[in-house]
Amino acid sequence: MATKHAALYALIEPVVTAMGFELWGIDHLSQGKHSRLVIYIERESGVSVEDCADISRQISAVLDVEDPIAGEYRLEVSSPGMARPLYTLDHFARFQGHHVALKLRMPFDGRRKYKGLLAGIEGDEILLQLDGEEYCFPIESIDQASIVPQFDD
Repeated sequence: MATKHAALYALIEPVVTAMGFELWGIDHLSQGKHSRLVIYIERESGVSVEDCADISRQISAVLDVEDPIAGEYRLEVSSPGMARPLYTLDHFARFQGHHVALKLRMPFDGRRKYKGLLAGIEGDEILLQLDGEEYCFPIESIDQASIVPQFDD
């Protein structure tokens, strides 16, 4: 699966970069015989619906030629939004001090889901503060991670 993800990234990233955006991440979600390919794009000045449509057309053309996904799938291009997924150590470093939700690949202390304050990065580990304790999770042990938006009253 990691190889397929790397191949998709290699096809899509140059298109997104050439159009002036950062490829934030890719999710390929299988749903029976149909699947969804979600491409998250980012730009400091923001991402509009028109930007997503333009990039979707360009990526669609590349995917039609290269045909890296077997079967039917729906292509979606989106901004990562406020509850943005986190994929890389750089993403975690950029959002240090924010609240995050983690879902681990395997249970740790009897659970797979954690929510807490992203305290930092140490080597290839994510430091999470939760209930007065600090947890270290190797990035490869994290299945999914996302920002938990905080709203002040």
